[in-house]
Amino acid sequence: MGILHQLTLALRRLDPDNARWAAIQKEIAGQQAAAAFDTRGPAARNDRLAAVSATFDRYRDSDYGRKLYLIQNGIYGVDAQPIAVQIAKLRFFISLAIEQQPTADRTQNYGLAPLPNLETRFVAADALRDLGGLRRELVSPAAEQYQRRLAENRERHFHAAHRRDKLACRREDARLRRQLAARLRAVGLPAGPADRIAQWDPYNPSAAADWFDPGYMFGVEGGFDVVVGNPPYVPLQRNGSRLANRYQDAGFATFVRSGDLYQLFYEKGAQLLKPDSGLLAYITSNSWLKAEYGKATRRYFADRHTPLLLLEMGKDVFEQAIVDASILLARQGKSDAIGAAVDLDKLADKTFPPAPELWGELRPEGDKPWSALSSLERSVMDKMAAVGTPLKDWDVSLYFGIKTGYDRAFVIDGSTKESLIAADPKSADIIKPILRGRDIRRYHAEWAGQWLIEIHNGYGDVPAVKIDDYPAVKTYLDGFYERLANRQDKGRTPYNLRSCRYHGDFAEEKLFWADMSAVGRFAYSDQEIYCNSKGYIMAGKSLKYLCAVLNSSLMAWYVQNTAATTGMGLPEWKIVTVERLPIPQISAAAQEPLVALVERILAAKAADPGAVTAAWEGELDGLVYGLYGLSGAEVGVVEG
Repeated sequence: MGILHQLTLALRRLDPDNARWAAIQKEIAGQQAAAAFDTRGPAARNDRLAAVSATFDRYRDSDYGRKLYLIQNGIYGVDAQPIAVQIAKLRFFISLAIEQQPTADRTQNYGLAPLPNLETRFVAADALRDLGGLRRELVSPAAEQYQRRLAENRERHFHAAHRRDKLACRREDARLRRQLAARLRAVGLPAGPADRIAQWDPYNPSAAADWFDPGYMFGVEGGFDVVVGNPPYVPLQRNGSRLANRYQDAGFATFVRSGDLYQLFYEKGAQLLKPDSGLLAYITSNSWLKAEYGKATRRYFADRHTPLLLLEMGKDVFEQAIVDASILLARQGKSDAIGAAVDLDKLADKTFPPAPELWGELRPEGDKPWSALSSLERSVMDKMAAVGTPLKDWDVSLYFGIKTGYDRAFVIDGSTKESLIAADPKSADIIKPILRGRDIRRYHAEWAGQWLIEIHNGYGDVPAVKIDDYPAVKTYLDGFYERLANRQDKGRTPYNLRSCRYHGDFAEEKLFWADMSAVGRFAYSDQEIYCNSKGYIMAGKSLKYLCAVLNSSLMAWYVQNTAATTGMGLPEWKIVTVERLPIPQISAAAQEPLVALVERILAAKAADPGAVTAAWEGELDGLVYGLYGLSGAEVGVVEG
């Protein structure tokens, strides 16, 4: 009689009326392979079966038996920090202890069963680094017998109830590891790599391995049924790119230097699954779903695996988190299954789990941004994609604002400007108005009296500015010389701005736009004015028409669903986001109604920056909806 069937009988005795049987059966489904782990012979197996049955008979009113069985046969854990491993083991101990029923018999430990030893179930190791070529040596015939004996010894340690038995198992483990290292050296493996394997001591609570191998550490070959986790959110380039340098050659298809550590854990988790059946479920930051650095991870899942569920959860999950969280459930291997997605922040009813009708389709398309959209929202997206042309394919150019490298020196106020001009009138030739990101509004910019010392590095046929031609400015900048000389964003001299081939576009017709905003903040200008690195510039044709569409409610909704967000939940209107916005290319005559409304708004704002233009902006919204052929219901879902 198989272990799983014996367990079934015990569970039926636990609940004679079968009231809980369906739920229990579902929970242990798929555990048959893990249940049959005991290879120490029929007698040992029968003893284990008797223990399982006795456990369920005794604890028929608690979940102790189920918990113990699952811990013994199906749960493993890894973390790079030993303290995290100790905390995980403690939580499992407590979970088991609270289910037991104590007695008054002191000689029998008051009826409390000894808790299992989890040292070989939860290990401290770097899960993102494997043994590489050493793995081949470890599974070679020369090492196989030692691995098998180590696995058997560690299983005995797992169940050992007395200290002497535990110590005996640990001594045997150390002896077998020494023999394994000697055997590996005997067949030609250098001493260093051989000792690297042998020196991993699972019983040392303060040690961590700089590699991870589930076959050697857990005895699990062929992958796991389920991988779950909450991997750390750490930019790979934080602290001088230490993490990026550590993992750049670790073989990850999703590695991007500008990315985050949790992306590598996504790929590693998928690698640890059973082929074509294993399930991965992580709760992480949702930034990878839309950010540029997440393209490789989105492509990895879209091309190689099957995303099943995406749950956007917002910021309310972790008290200390400053990012929105999401849960992805994915199956190992590519299939034609269509997943489902939902954004809890959009739902009036926060009941969990959300009702089936509230879930929309999850349709990963290569490296495009992923969104949790309802069927109506998906309809809007599809129409926009069908009618619009990505802005990157228009006759326009998108650029960053001026990066001075040290704004404190190059951006000055009005009084400083007047002082410089008073000292040398020629200074006026290289002092130009500049906008900050917060000065860029919808349709227009509210200049705050800030000025740029425009010592450009040359562009086109225009030569670089020579600082010696402007002695007053040079004297002023000499007060910041050390900082100017050591900055990265500089030109041919410490006084010059970095090279900027589009420098001349600031004197032409253009759109400025701000990065972080709940709505589009695109401002039209045909005057010579600059913006700093907190804003962007668009040069080219049809700019007033584009100003109308980009400032529309529809485009704000599109960006909210496709762009990465800040820690405060604001969409980031970065160049990579704006250049993929789908905008209909229509004739100049068809653009005219929108352009006329933009010109009215611009005239009103020029006369009075506080002028109320909501009516005209509402008209523009209606015209933009018409460009995409949206229905009333689709407009309703955009406007909320």
